[in-house]
Amino acid sequence: MNKLKDKIAVVTGGARDIGREISVKLAKEGAKVVVNYFNSEAGANETLDIIKSFGGEAIAVKADVSKLDEINSLKTKVVETFGNKIDILVSNAGGLFARRTLQELDEPFYDLVMNVNFKSTVFVMQAFEPLMGNGASIINLSSQAARDGGGGGSSLYASSKGAVTTFTRAMAKELGPKGIRVNAICPGLIATKFHDDFTKDEIRVKVAAGTPLRREGQASEIGDLVAYLASDESSFITGNNIDINGGLAFS
Repeated sequence: MNKLKDKIAVVTGGARDIGREISVKLAKEGAKVVVNYFNSEAGANETLDIIKSFGGEAIAVKADVSKLDEINSLKTKVVETFGNKIDILVSNAGGLFARRTLQELDEPFYDLVMNVNFKSTVFVMQAFEPLMGNGASIINLSSQAARDGGGGGSSLYASSKGAVTTFTRAMAKELGPKGIRVNAICPGLIATKFHDDFTKDEIRVKVAAGTPLRREGQASEIGDLVAYLASDESSFITGNNIDINGGLAFS
């Protein structure tokens, strides 16, 4: 506990599921957390209630991080509340939205998936990097889909996460001389609303059965890994895309 004491953390998409567990874990370790949300106001408030229940400090800020003006509004609110410095940036906002084959893709859907998953990662990092200094940590959420192309109908999602993976490596090189570490996490099958909405039960059962640990992952396990990457315990780790999938796929 308290390995992140008094550090300032910004978590995009921090209101529910994996984002909530990340926000809560960082707060439990002593960080002051900015919980960004867009459509999940009720979820954001519930996340704040959880954090405040154990004496943590957090605020919720609504912003569509696929839009530059709203990213700048988020940054303004962070600076107004916590000052001109942050220590941890977690780009978790993202989504699959629908499963579509190649012939079902259209330009609006392409823009939606790529903007929410990749554009947001790029420009949130661009906005907040000037507030980060030596010892700061950036953690992006990629996916196992970036490694294996994803399940049926998720080509754009997998491709957007592949872009996150590559961008993470590039930024580790660019920002490393400033002492800023940049890593990504590649979750496999995690028990969240994401899969409740987009993955059939029989597929989930089959995937879990084929996983060496014989289960789905938990969102809290992603939160634990983020907290490690945000802390000084991982001070010589950068440019990595870390698999967390129960052994289903290896780097």
